[in-house]
Amino acid sequence: MAGAGKSTFVQRINSYLHSQNPPTPPYILNLDPAVTHVAYEANIDIRDTVNYQEVMKQYNLGPNGGILTCLNLFTTKFDQVLDLVEKRADSVDYVILDTPGQIEIFTWSASGAIITDAVASSLPTVVAYIIDTPRTTAPATFMSNMLYACSILYKTKLPFILVFNKTDVQPHGFALDWMADFEEFQAALASHSGTRDAEGEPTYMNSLMNSMSLVLDEFYKNLKTVGVSSMTGDGIKEFFEAVDASREEYEKEYLPELEKARQRRDKSLQEVKEDSMNRLLSDLAIDREKNPTAAALDRWDPD
Repeated sequence: MAGAGKSTFVQRINSYLHSQNPPTPPYILNLDPAVTHVAYEANIDIRDTVNYQEVMKQYNLGPNGGILTCLNLFTTKFDQVLDLVEKRADSVDYVILDTPGQIEIFTWSASGAIITDAVASSLPTVVAYIIDTPRTTAPATFMSNMLYACSILYKTKLPFILVFNKTDVQPHGFALDWMADFEEFQAALASHSGTRDAEGEPTYMNSLMNSMSLVLDEFYKNLKTVGVSSMTGDGIKEFFEAVDASREEYEKEYLPELEKARQRRDKSLQEVKEDSMNRLLSDLAIDREKNPTAAALDRWDPD
């Protein structure tokens, strides 16, 4: 979510990879056209291609509309971007995409889906969802984050890591407890102020979150989580361990499904071609039956 510290997190993992022996510098793409400053040197920066402020002025757009339009314009040339990334794939261990913080703009837009699918079909891909841990101590905010995470996971169907950021300010142990035991979350929800109406009955929001905690219980069981601090660097090593495990998941689960999808698509296209050809031949046969004179003239007579 916006303000969770994604760009600072990218800067931290960039610094971590440069500090390894030997250094393993990543290849970084900044896809946020509205950011004014990034603390790392991006190899490819969307701001070099499109001007966010000019796009808003030219098309009379607001902030979110400007970001979305910039992404759409950038996506029209993303095949060239992917070519550059693939050329460097053998010489780098990690390619990092820093996306806009507005989840709906990237995850649920056509341009975001195109970029995600293009990268995932070419390189082992892992989605890291960054959570602002101090803001998540409120049960309602925690549940909102989990629902966002769940929607992104099932939208992309890629290996997924929940990254609880800013653990130097607020440890993420409470979140792990809520994920491991829905009764812990329900107890926290019950003790939180404002969860009952004037008559002492649970509010609609309280009841909804109680129900959602039960629904998401299965979702939590298959989720990798890690707590990090982008300021101090704590947890970054554990994050990369989760990334390596997720890469194995990509190769074992995502790639076979991708190949099956390609085979289904190729089969479907072949069936469409064969159907079109059969209809064409059928139409020609009907025409010849209705007009045998014209059909005879169509025949080529070598004499």
